Amino acid sequence: MSSSSPTTSLPTTVAHIYTQRVEFGDCDPAQIVWFPNFFRWADAASRNFFMACGLPDWKTTERERGIIGTPLVDIQARFMRPASYGDTLDIVTSISEWRSRSFNTLYQVRRGDTLLCEIKDVRVFARRKPGDDPHAIEAVPVPADWKVLCGG
Repeated sequence: MSSSSPTTSLPTTVAHIYTQRVEFGDCDPAQIVWFPNFFRWADAASRNFFMACGLPDWKTTERERGIIGTPLVDIQARFMRPASYGDTLDIVTSISEWRSRSFNTLYQVRRGDTLLCEIKDVRVFARRKPGDDPHAIEAVPVPADWKVLCGG
């Protein structure tokens, strides 16, 4: 999804740490975390970030505002160091940029002071699109009150 509306870049003051313990099943045969797990953990960290900021769960937001969640529209990762079975990872999550209908999230995956991976994604707040396709969704404007709660 693209938007021609202007963007607002604000310094983020809100960050949340989501902790993830690496299990044996998260790793490949060399006992290195299989890369898709970093994306799975970033997705969990995203939802936990919003809950820590005071937003309700997605079932409540759908019932109260019609918003079903924050689907991805773009994602990038940079892997610097491996993680392995038994590691405890901290995923530091913050919103790096707010736009009218989307926002950029930054995830820094750390083992102690060591940065292992940095993930950047673009997400939208979405609702079910009216019509015949039950799977069709559309982006909605970023709710102003939620943006404030999340440091924007």
